[in-house]
Amino acid sequence: METLASTAVVKTDRAARYAKQMAAHMGRKISTAFAEDTLLGHLTFPERGTCLMKCDDSTLTFELESTSEHLENLEKIIGGHLARFGAGPNGLVVRWVRADKQPGTVQGPYTKEEVAQRRREYQLRQQQQNAN
Repeated sequence: METLASTAVVKTDRAARYAKQMAAHMGRKISTAFAEDTLLGHLTFPERGTCLMKCDDSTLTFELESTSEHLENLEKIIGGHLARFGAGPNGLVVRWVRADKQPGTVQGPYTKEEVAQRRREYQLRQQQQNAN
């Protein structure tokens, strides 16, 4: 399968904090790393794709590589998590751009109330699955 690429450049003065949080949170299910000294990290989704995280003083950049089958879903997973981490009055927006310059998916901004509602819905789905 052909490998595709998508990039998101997110404006934030908390880039390293969010990258570290992303690696720690997602590290429960996938291989992750973040090095505070180099401000680089990665997210590895087995058999689906990889994402390089790069930070500077004002941006967090995601460089995602995946197949056409998984690219959009991984954009949504990564972007959705970051948008939830950055929820609030000045919420984060994650806007993906594909290597061919076509727009990808967009996540955020979310309010804290929207994040709480999504969490309740997720917990309800988990309870229903466990009951079956």
